[in-house]
Formats: sequence, structure tokens, C-alpha cells
Amino acid sequence: MKIIDWYILKKFLVTFFFCVFLFTLIAVVVDISEKTDDFAKTPLTAGQIFIQYYLGFIPFIDALLFPLFVLIAVIFFTSKMAGRSEIIAILATGTTYNRFLLPYWLGGGLLALLLMFSLAFVIPIANVKYTGFEAKYIKVNSTYDPLVENYQRNVYFRIDSFTYAGIRNYDTLSKFGGPFFMHRIFNNGLVYNLRCESIQWDTAARKWKLKNIVERHINGLKETVKTQKNLTLNFNFKPIDLSRDEYAKDKLNTPQLHQYIQAQELRGTEGLNTLEVEEDRRLATPFSVLILSLIGAIIASRKVRGGSGAHIAIGFVAGAIFILMDRFSTIFSTKGNLPPLIAAWLPNIIFAFVAVYFYRKAPK
Repeated sequence: MKIIDWYILKKFLVTFFFCVFLFTLIAVVVDISEKTDDFAKTPLTAGQIFIQYYLGFIPFIDALLFPLFVLIAVIFFTSKMAGRSEIIAILATGTTYNRFLLPYWLGGGLLALLLMFSLAFVIPIANVKYTGFEAKYIKVNSTYDPLVENYQRNVYFRIDSFTYAGIRNYDTLSKFGGPFFMHRIFNNGLVYNLRCESIQWDTAARKWKLKNIVERHINGLKETVKTQKNLTLNFNFKPIDLSRDEYAKDKLNTPQLHQYIQAQELRGTEGLNTLEVEEDRRLATPFSVLILSLIGAIIASRKVRGGSGAHIAIGFVAGAIFILMDRFSTIFSTKGNLPPLIAAWLPNIIFAFVAVYFYRKAPK
């Protein structure tokens, strides 16, 4: 790392965080103007709204637009450098074009790692605040509304490869339901059956409490019946597995999300593409930061008439196309048959070819 590398890297990071601050401020102002009536209906003060809602909303919106912020920041400061002939001077000293791009690789890599860590661990914590407040106070048909929760549908699922269960009248708010049944199948025959009057999640013990249980062990023509008043069991499913929380994928950190997907696959749950796309996007999106950093540097390093206006316009168009491609590929996966891995990485693959094309056309 030489002085010129530190100079470019400092400009990169300072411009990026300034863009984040500026666009975050605009997003918060726009969001407040849209939700003023909803906020007025809540019994919360302005400080409580900021703590309970905007401390979650701000990381969420920043993570959503993070690649666009990087692209705009790179184009903005690089275009200014090109306009002042600084890039021409750098290349005139004998510095190769590849060597000139080194600080962009480093800056993009640092921001990509920052985004990767945030998507894996920080943003899910923020989403708990943001989605919880939105579901409770903003959306009318909230999953936190007891009138909605108390009329939850019956739940049927697979516990493992041989065991199937079901709960009738399950209430996700109180984590209580019943009656509950469980069947275990072996060699296409029923070998165990459990039925109980009710089942409830014990928050302290983190286990399920069953009442008025009848167990049947079946061995060919022989059958053993056992009854109990109370029983506590440690099933491999938790209340979150039985709820219909549309924000579940956003609230779980990456290790938890991976375990959640595996558990849902084991239970035979359908429509897992949404969860799998989210898991793959948490790895693919940071790589897009690196790709867009290089595209921005290559586009803006050429000195053009009219200043940086044309460069910034190209940056906005490229960023908008990237976001649209990302949204469309996600929809094609969740609503169609596009594999989640391809849906998450398709925008990166296409823009990688775009970066190669611009690199070959760039004056060196």
C-alpha cells in the first residue's frame, strides 16, 4: 500500500459513508411522512418510536441499498478525480491500470465483509425490532393481533423420517393447542401412537408440556396402552416452526436460518424457496458490492466533458437495473421453478460479464 492507495481508499470510504448518511436521512424523512398517521395512533412517544422502530428500520434500509450506495460513492469520487486529471497523472507515472484498481479491490472487499457480517448477524436483530413494530402497529392484519392468532389453522407436519404429528386449534400467541397426536411409522406399519388433550410450550424449560396422554405401543397383533396425566417432552420442533410469521426468515441469523431450513425440509414443508433464496442472497449480495465497486471505478475513471453528471447517471441506471434483476430473479424462484442458488447469484454473474466488458473497453 502506497500513499496514493491510502488516498483513494480514504476517499472511497469517506464518500461511501457520507452517501449512506445522506440517503438514510432521506429514507427516514420519507418514511415518517408516510407513517405519520400510524404513529399518531400508537400510545408511544417520539423517542419510543425511534428506539423501537427506526433503530431497526435504518439498518434494514441501509442493507437493502448497500450495493447501490457503493456504486454511487465510487462513481462520484472517481469521476471527480478524473475531472481534475488525477487519474491521468497516476497512469502517467507508469502505474498500470490493474495496479490503479488495487485500492478499489481493497475498499470493495472491506465493505463486502462488513455487509456479509451485518446480513448474517446484525440485520436479523434489527429486523426483530422493525418487523415487530410494523406488525403490531402498522399492519392491520398483524400476526401479533390476538383476534387473528386465536383462529389459527390446524397444523400438520413431519417430525422426522418416521414420525408425523398434528395439532388442532393451535394458538401461536399463547403457544397452546389441542388435541395433539403423533404417529410413528416403521416398515409401512404403525408402531407407536400418542394422543393428548392439549400441548403447550414451557418457556422456562424450553420443552412441550402435554396433558391427559394416551400412548399406544404396537408390535404386530400385540398392543400396550399407557395413560398419564402430565408429560414433558423435548421435541425437535419449536413454536417458531408452527407459526406463520412472514418475517421469520428476516429475524433469524444465518446459522439459525440454515438450521430452520433443514428442519423444514425434514418435515416435508413446501414452499421453501423463499427461505433458501434468502440464505443464498446473504452470501451473494456482498460479492455484488465488489463487482459494482470495479464497475464504478472503470466507468468513472475516464475523463469526459460535462463533469461527473453523466457518470452518476450511468451509476443510477446500472444500480436500478441490478436491483430490478435481483427482485425479478427472486420472484421467479419463489413463485416459479428457478433454483434458489441461481436466483441469488444470477445478477452477480451477469454484472461480472458487464464488468469484464467495461474493463476491456477502458482506456489504459
